[in-house]
Amino acid sequence: MLGTNWDYDSNARGRFDALIVGSDDAADTVSAVIAQAGGRVLPGVSWDGALERLQALSAVPVVVLDARGIAEDAIAAMLPAIDHEAAGRGLPLVIGTDMARIDVIAASLVAARHEIVCDPSAMDWIAAIAACGLSDRFSLGETVRENEAARLARLNAEVARIADVLARLSTREAASQAVPIDRSDDFASAAEDAGSSSEIRQIVRARRQRDRHLGPGLFEDPGWDMMLDLYAAHLERAQVSVSSLCIAAAVAPTTALRWIARMTDAGIFRREPDPFDRRRAFMFLTPRGLEGMRRYIASLRAMGLPLV
Repeated sequence: MLGTNWDYDSNARGRFDALIVGSDDAADTVSAVIAQAGGRVLPGVSWDGALERLQALSAVPVVVLDARGIAEDAIAAMLPAIDHEAAGRGLPLVIGTDMARIDVIAASLVAARHEIVCDPSAMDWIAAIAACGLSDRFSLGETVRENEAARLARLNAEVARIADVLARLSTREAASQAVPIDRSDDFASAAEDAGSSSEIRQIVRARRQRDRHLGPGLFEDPGWDMMLDLYAAHLERAQVSVSSLCIAAAVAPTTALRWIARMTDAGIFRREPDPFDRRRAFMFLTPRGLEGMRRYIASLRAMGLPLV
């Protein structure tokens, strides 16, 4: 049906239930995914009745919501309550959306474990449901499992590498302040020259030229692209919405959303709701992320290396 090989071992894993909230189109696609995984799809429900249905169910391992075509005000009114209920019961949420609704969804999700997929294909639904901790209940076909596992492993490894670099820079700064030693190689004297917003924006534009002249998708570096965008916004005293940060990542929105989640978990990004609009949230670098960026730029200055 979906061109995907699924293996289901009912004796080893047991069946699982899934509640689908949203359109019939999404229900058809997701139902096929869950059925091939050996799961049972509970009767679907609209967004208006989702919270009541969820509260009435005793066990639902995963809740799948399709927000495409749903009014932003309706999402803002319902999703925080669903998020709270899911978090209280330890239920993961899988949310399908389009670019127009990314901000209101990001602003509404603060507690529950979740995976967001943008303009999802059947494969996106598969990957998101598997990532929500159901891998012990079903096994994906080899191609799906290896591709998704490899992609997530690369993402996590890169986030860990960035976090490690920032941690070492911060540790070095703390040590240099605690011990009065020769600071000639410490770059602290260059810390004030930590780049201007116009310079950072020029770097971003230069990075986009690679795609223009050599082809898109060959030089993806979403974590760094987002850090540059957030750092430039910090220097400009500007605010960056979740959807804008997805655009800055220069990758598919679903990939960008995963990077945002991992960078936030790593303590490099932070998300704050808009105090004037509950349908939107803004992304910032944490103090750790800001200090790491400053010291990275200062170290390049001291070594006479270009910012890239």
